[in-house]
Amino acid sequence: MKSDLDRLMQARDLVALLVVGDGHDNPPRAYLTNGAHITGGLALKRRGEAPLLVVNPMETEEAARSGLAVYSFHDLDWAQLVEAAQGDRSQATVALWGRCLERFGVPPGKVGVYGSGSINIYLEMVKRAAAAYPAYQFVGEMGMTLFDEAYVTKDAAEIARIQAVAAATSAVLEATWAFIAGHRADGDRVVDADGQPLTIGAVKRFVRRALLDHELEDTGMIFAQGRDAGFPHSRGDDGQALRLGQAIVFDLFPRALGGGYHHDATRTWCIGCAPAEVQAAYDDVLAAFQTAVAAYTEPGQPAHTLQDAVLDYFESRGHPTLRSHPSAAEGYVHSLGHGVGLNIHERPSLSHLAKDDRLLIGSLITIEPGLYYPERGFGVRLEDTFLIDETGALVSLTNFHKELVLPLRG
Repeated sequence: MKSDLDRLMQARDLVALLVVGDGHDNPPRAYLTNGAHITGGLALKRRGEAPLLVVNPMETEEAARSGLAVYSFHDLDWAQLVEAAQGDRSQATVALWGRCLERFGVPPGKVGVYGSGSINIYLEMVKRAAAAYPAYQFVGEMGMTLFDEAYVTKDAAEIARIQAVAAATSAVLEATWAFIAGHRADGDRVVDADGQPLTIGAVKRFVRRALLDHELEDTGMIFAQGRDAGFPHSRGDDGQALRLGQAIVFDLFPRALGGGYHHDATRTWCIGCAPAEVQAAYDDVLAAFQTAVAAYTEPGQPAHTLQDAVLDYFESRGHPTLRSHPSAAEGYVHSLGHGVGLNIHERPSLSHLAKDDRLLIGSLITIEPGLYYPERGFGVRLEDTFLIDETGALVSLTNFHKELVLPLRG
């Protein structure tokens, strides 16, 4: 969590963190700035000190919402830097980095560079910064980065924001169930009061409006029916009409409007009725979900032990898994879950291949077993987001039922 940043910097021998990049979607910057909505500039954190922000003059008021010290480009003589660079704004930005390090008293040493932006531009900018400011080593990371490690646990303020997103997401799941239920059947098709087919695209448009009503935004929901549901990341065919008895995998993972923390939940629905083989797969997935929850015992537990329990269960039921069949394209074909936060996928990983990740107080994880048989025309997945709370208990933040059959009442 954020209180670990200085310790993590010390372990990496970093004298400062420099978080740069363009646009809104920059999780490391959002993390350091407490979610302030700034679209550029940089965040600088010296080891042992609070972060500070250097932003466009138009954004100083918004940046101040972070509670951090804020400086504008004018304070660092941006216009003169651009003039000295003969209008090359990328070169001027490199000079801005160096001026910030020097003016704000960062001692010589290793500076970790993080953020999101155009890879080609920032690769060149880091190279130029290293040449222009030899007192500093501008370094990156691979594998478990400083921010990855910090994200593993959330503090109280982060948890409160995530709980609000979770409650809103659950309300949208409820509203979507009710929206579909308000239609009627015409043969095996779902239709509205005028007899027009209800399509996947229409459902997605309803969901996006409902998300906005709850101050959330869609980040690429999955609403896949029939054979498409048998491919875990199929988004679904917007033009496809909903049909009775077809398995629908609905994976909703929105975030706070404008960028922020995510919630992740999946339900599988069959409208009107469930075929016997879909019901049997659903029963196995629900049992696997319960097996995973029961496999958690205490903080500090290796995350892969929950996946191991689910693999044991599915294999005992005759389903292929990535452990029994490493190239499996049907059966259980993914890990059990992942961390959630400013990124939809964070550490810890609940994979049988990730032996070092552990479940800690403050961890936020998904549990999402699934079975996928596209050539048999269906897929099934169930997912809640869980918090390991201050008592060490595993608590679901997804407050929506797990009924399979969605009855129509239109």
